[in-house]
Amino acid sequence: MEHDSLSILVSDDQPEVLEAIRLLLKSAGHETVTANSPATLLEVARSRPFDLILMDLNYSRDTTSGREGLDLLASLEAGRGETPVVVMTAWSDVDLAVEAMQRGAVDFIQKPWDNRRLLNVIEGQTSAFRHKAVARHDLDRARNVQRRLMPQSAPGLKTLECAALSVPASEIGGDYYDFLDAGAGRLAFLLADVSGKGVAAGLLMAHLRASFHSQSAATLAEPADAIRSVNNLFVESSALDEYATLFYGVYHEGLKRLRYINCGHLAPILIRANGAIERLAPTTTVLGLFAGMALTEASIDLNPGDTLLLFSDGITEAANPDGDEFGEDCLPAFMRGALPSIPTRILDAVRTFSPGAPSDDRTVLCLRARG
Repeated sequence: MEHDSLSILVSDDQPEVLEAIRLLLKSAGHETVTANSPATLLEVARSRPFDLILMDLNYSRDTTSGREGLDLLASLEAGRGETPVVVMTAWSDVDLAVEAMQRGAVDFIQKPWDNRRLLNVIEGQTSAFRHKAVARHDLDRARNVQRRLMPQSAPGLKTLECAALSVPASEIGGDYYDFLDAGAGRLAFLLADVSGKGVAAGLLMAHLRASFHSQSAATLAEPADAIRSVNNLFVESSALDEYATLFYGVYHEGLKRLRYINCGHLAPILIRANGAIERLAPTTTVLGLFAGMALTEASIDLNPGDTLLLFSDGITEAANPDGDEFGEDCLPAFMRGALPSIPTRILDAVRTFSPGAPSDDRTVLCLRARG
């Protein structure tokens, strides 16, 4: 069976080991570059790309414990990018192998090695890495496509200012917000959180967006008509366990009135210009579970200075290291000041409160009525 030629960096402080591995890899059709010290390994690894790095864990400082190699592996991890690393040692044990894996190694070879096993490990890990790289490339492309599905700018009306931001938890997100043309003097907007995670949620989000964008402006102008039509499309083409919470609103500029339907979504917060706080509670169940769902529409008048905040549960359920959630009580404090910065300030506060990779998508949409 033929294999692709690989470019492999091999590091060991024993010349006879380097030569034996070089000849073995050459016989298998691979290119080998050798390094005889940790410093040389780091220099060469950063000078050009390799398909794989094969490195010893024992060098001159300490020839039995593997500590020098583990320290080197940590340094290599910081500078080598995504190249897979296989480690070797003549004094292997389970604990050392586990620690090497924890520091980024993908596999472990014990000296003296078996030639066939060494080649199989190298070729197997390289193949796995290439498959991961392809998958990662596909996810990157999907993420870029999904980013373009979101509004590239917020619409501007004489009496309504809008701003929104969304940060997915992974390459593909399940939160969706949008601004839609509902005819002269009317703006439709929505924030949805679809069920599931990752690619499945991203596909469901794209389907939901397509369902809304297939509606006419006349349909979008009537919340009940829009939700009824989109729900029917969702029910027809989605699995039984696929659904979305959704807030859908239509703002009428002439009347300065907001008509809305809340499909099981977190209640948006409305702060009146005088400081009074109201909540726009759910008016019906989630979208996508029941054909012919009962719909109840509600409406409010928006006066200059009134501010409305929509958010997904990735905001409120973000937890700090002690397990406390960010919650909703602090959100009104962010709703004062210049509107364009409100979503950014909220997301920054959540990121500070809950450091590290988010466990759920985080989305904020804010509107403010003006004279």
